[in-house]
Amino acid sequence: MNFKFLHAADLHLGSPLQGLAQRDEGVARRLAIAGRAAFEDLVTKALEEDVAFALIAGDVFDGAWKDASIGLFFNREIARFARRRVPTFFLRGNHDADSVVTKSLNWPDGVREFSTRAAETCRIDELRVALHGRGFPRREVIENYALDYPEPVRGWFNIGVLHTACGRTAHENYAPCTEADLRLRGYDYWALGHVHAFEIVSRDPWIVYPGNLQGRSVRECGEKGAVIVEVADGRVADVRRVLTDRVRWAEAVVDVAPCDDEPDLFRAIEAEMRPHAEAADGRMLIVRVTLAGSTPLHARLIADADLRDKTEAAVQRCADEVWLESVRIATAPDRRSPAPGGLDLAAALMESAADPESRAQIEAMIGIVRARLPGGLIEAAAAALNIESILSEAQALTLGRAEMGAAP
Repeated sequence: MNFKFLHAADLHLGSPLQGLAQRDEGVARRLAIAGRAAFEDLVTKALEEDVAFALIAGDVFDGAWKDASIGLFFNREIARFARRRVPTFFLRGNHDADSVVTKSLNWPDGVREFSTRAAETCRIDELRVALHGRGFPRREVIENYALDYPEPVRGWFNIGVLHTACGRTAHENYAPCTEADLRLRGYDYWALGHVHAFEIVSRDPWIVYPGNLQGRSVRECGEKGAVIVEVADGRVADVRRVLTDRVRWAEAVVDVAPCDDEPDLFRAIEAEMRPHAEAADGRMLIVRVTLAGSTPLHARLIADADLRDKTEAAVQRCADEVWLESVRIATAPDRRSPAPGGLDLAAALMESAADPESRAQIEAMIGIVRARLPGGLIEAAAAALNIESILSEAQALTLGRAEMGAAP
């Protein structure tokens, strides 16, 4: 039996995309609908591919909120599958477990949600396909669900559907399991969700993360979409990506060490940006620019209040639809270059930074700020509240302003 099926995960419908809402209302509106548009495109492409069925491996929605329009949108889109007699199977991930939408809507005929009480098997008799899965009854599942999945149906094509980190340490370790656990089940294909990056974990058996449909912040850069799996004579013949993202995110790290002045710097930013703009292939591109390297421009960059606007102008010269998320300064002073204003200013700043009384006053101010922070923010702000970092940035800011003031 030859057929194709859709494997998607982590739709996160209703999740707000982050980054530009306060700077441009038009861009913010486009970001708000990008996730829905991505899913709508996915359904259209899957129907054009004539898939036999669709799988969604968790996190259809995005948590405990009550926007019924998101549920109605999902219901309308999967009804397009139902009208073509394409069954849809999905399970709840950690975000769906909190979702009011997931619990309140009735799905169209032909849509099957896996149980959250125990792993179960759903069969598609005409294809001789057995699908095994279990959804999350609550957000934090720490049990290894894979160990309790049913035995494969002999002579059928067996698919395991699971929302799990599977050892990926960058993600919450929900439904923890190992590749070995999945192999021991004896299935032909594992349709995983939870990890937002596309990955073929294994080809024997096939263990696949399709990634999410739409990147939501600069932490989710690059191509996004789902996969279409082709099965021929009871074996996986191909796993092919289908790209759906309407907005793409990128991080451009610019080495500014070779730059002697501002024109050099912005030419370097443009050069680093162009490959990202070309890869976006006409999509809206949102980029974070990080400036790195030892440079005589270090102090001036920190002191330049217009740096963001100048950087945004540079990235927008690369394509029609490029927007700046932020510009980060990760440069260091070039010790071979003389300090602006001569050595006296630099030496005075270093002497002031070493003065015990000055350091004690700064430590006291840091203590006041730390005491006023909510508990959850103290660790996140640790780097910013480090006295050496504060002194270094203050020195660079002072030297930068001195340089800019001395410039003709």
